[in-house]
Amino acid sequence: MSTKKTDVDQQLIRDLAGILNDTNLSEIEVELGDLKLRVARHAAPIQAYAAPLPAAPAAAAAAVAAPVPAADLSKNAVASPMVGTAYLAPAPNAKAFIEVGQTVREGQTLLIIEAMKTMNQIPSPRAGTVTAILIEDAQPVEYGMPLVVIE
Repeated sequence: MSTKKTDVDQQLIRDLAGILNDTNLSEIEVELGDLKLRVARHAAPIQAYAAPLPAAPAAAAAAVAAPVPAADLSKNAVASPMVGTAYLAPAPNAKAFIEVGQTVREGQTLLIIEAMKTMNQIPSPRAGTVTAILIEDAQPVEYGMPLVVIE
């Protein structure tokens, strides 16, 4: 009859948590023999806000999108279905899939997320108007992170 050690090394967990903080990772997984340990931290909810813009001519100011209220984010945001790197265009120097103010149809590609060297098209879950793009091109994204707001 064999006995297994069921006590988890708490110092190991503390060390892994320290690595998460030092490297700004969201999770880390370690396998030592039969023991498989994953330590993860949940990111704080994302808050949308508008930074003050420098003074611009009246014509240029009209092109600037209005800030998105946080209430709109909760029901109208398209969340990332995976962890990866988001791209707003199909190739470098190509035209972006969408722009603020553009009308999109359900199923239309909004952006792509590269995950594990695979390009995944992210379709619009509904028809509407793009009121905000909440990410930059080539930005790392997390699961559930708001990407685009469609009204």
